[in-house]
Amino acid sequence: MIIFPAIDIKNGKCVRLLQGRAEDEIIYGNDPVEMALSWERQGGEYIHAVDLDGAFDGKSPNEEIVKSMVKAVSIPIQLGGGIRSMDKIQRLLEDYGIQRVILGTAAIENTELLQRAVDKFGDRIVVGIDASKGKAAIKGWVQKTDISALDLGRKVKDIGVNTVIYTDIAKDGMLSGPNKQETKEMIDQTGLNIIASGGITNLEDLRQMKEIGAAGAIVGKALYTRAIRLSDALSIG
Repeated sequence: MIIFPAIDIKNGKCVRLLQGRAEDEIIYGNDPVEMALSWERQGGEYIHAVDLDGAFDGKSPNEEIVKSMVKAVSIPIQLGGGIRSMDKIQRLLEDYGIQRVILGTAAIENTELLQRAVDKFGDRIVVGIDASKGKAAIKGWVQKTDISALDLGRKVKDIGVNTVIYTDIAKDGMLSGPNKQETKEMIDQTGLNIIASGGITNLEDLRQMKEIGAAGAIVGKALYTRAIRLSDALSIG
């Protein structure tokens, strides 16, 4: 199981949101590049970055920061947030050197784009499924849909996607433990590589995610509040 330290970028700073709400942010650092270097120095193997401005607005002022992060570290970075065109996918993967891009809104609203991206880039395309009470949410979690998370998982698998990041919005940033039951359902019923996200609070949560067969786990607030040390998390992964 891969442990992904999370770096969420908003207005050029490292932040964490509560349940994805833009107005409920805590700033944990002014330099996402230095944060990436710090996680690498602590043994991090893969960074999960989210461009929150891109997720909410569809446009991003943070691309130069992203480019600098890739140049600064030697470990791979996966990036999500507002990636809704083939031009941007190609720019991030081919020009900037991002290892994997995460499509969320586009996976629901533009399946043609998702298909084209998967056909061209294969496993470098990951889908983010963000769920609220079992239903998928889009556009930075602001808009809820009537599509079930499980049905969306099956649909993107049919398109050729192999890896999905599954987030329970109610758990994200709350340090209340992950949604083990729904994450397990996603793993068991879709056969996809599921990266668990949202609510991971302690090492036992990570052990449980590994036990149910998660391919990875994203850890954010628990690292920033030092509830979990990255070295300890890596020993479980």
